[in-house]
Amino acid sequence: MAKNTKKQTPSQETVTEAMQIARANQRPGQTKEQTKLIAMGIQKGIDQYKKQHKAKIREMDKRKKKEQRSKQDDLETSQQTNDSDTLQQAPNRLPWVLLTLSWLLFAAYLVISQFYTA
Repeated sequence: MAKNTKKQTPSQETVTEAMQIARANQRPGQTKEQTKLIAMGIQKGIDQYKKQHKAKIREMDKRKKKEQRSKQDDLETSQQTNDSDTLQQAPNRLPWVLLTLSWLLFAAYLVISQFYTA
């Protein structure tokens, strides 16, 4: 990402707010030029505060989205494990059914073979 190299002009609202603060804190004997310089400093401070505030809000939004994604992933994984548990139960019964069936068929074979040999 390339950073914006243009010098951003502050909003008119910020300029007027900075000038009001500078005039409110003006000392006796202070020139207009000095007041303007103080207002510029206050203006830069306000701009910096706004940038930091926006960055904090973006970071909080990112954290919220990340938490929501992780919760959603947890739900999906738990659903997948539940599905896999039900899938694993069916094959566990199959060997026992086949074993029982084979023993029954073997017993039937023995009974039938003794009936024909006697």
